[in-house]
Amino acid sequence: MRTFGLLGKNIDYSFSRKYFSEKFSRENIDAEYLNFDIPSIERFPEVIQNKEISGMNVTIPYKEQVIPYLDRLDEHSSRIKAVNTIKFEKDGSLTGFNTDYWGFMEALKPHLQPQHSGALILGTGGASKAVAYALELLNIDHKFVSRTAENDQFSYQQLGRDILDQYKLIVNSTPLGTFPNVEACPDIPFQYIGKNHLIFDLIYNPSETKLMRLAAEKGATTLNGLQMLKQQAEKAWAIWNS
Repeated sequence: MRTFGLLGKNIDYSFSRKYFSEKFSRENIDAEYLNFDIPSIERFPEVIQNKEISGMNVTIPYKEQVIPYLDRLDEHSSRIKAVNTIKFEKDGSLTGFNTDYWGFMEALKPHLQPQHSGALILGTGGASKAVAYALELLNIDHKFVSRTAENDQFSYQQLGRDILDQYKLIVNSTPLGTFPNVEACPDIPFQYIGKNHLIFDLIYNPSETKLMRLAAEKGATTLNGLQMLKQQAEKAWAIWNS
């Protein structure tokens, strides 16, 4: 039996374990998927010692912290500077990949319209880097929005009609609105949202966040993060079996 797993902290809620366990059962794959829940990245060598692991996903807070423990990065994770997939090579070395950008890109593409030539990325954490990279590959101009805006970023207070007219794709990469804190919501001016806007919330639980609901009430198209997760998981599976 092959062993795969998810590296993270406080990951009982894990999408990955449920998704891959169901996939293995459905497709009669002789494999198991475990949660490797550790309090700090320093425990990573312990986790993989004396275990025959074929592949691993990585979630917060270790997507950046795990990099020094890897032997090499592929082109995409090297540019994003975040890893969410590790391949355990036959020679015992570890290669880092990023499939978040791929999952986001593939989930987004069917919904893009000509007016979605500019995007606002809410948040500047690890997930935002994969989003920004995907938008670059799609030739979509983008700006980050942060509570404490740095160079070349917008603050939430700056968002007004002019900016929201220019940037009609809005991607939430913050955890605001994730279960159980479902009443939390990024502070954007919904009065300037309309039917030409596309709102992509990376959150998948709940399936409709408060951000999505308020934007939909203004006529916007809304997407959650479930399709992105499915796409990135299948990309990880392809990497592990390549």
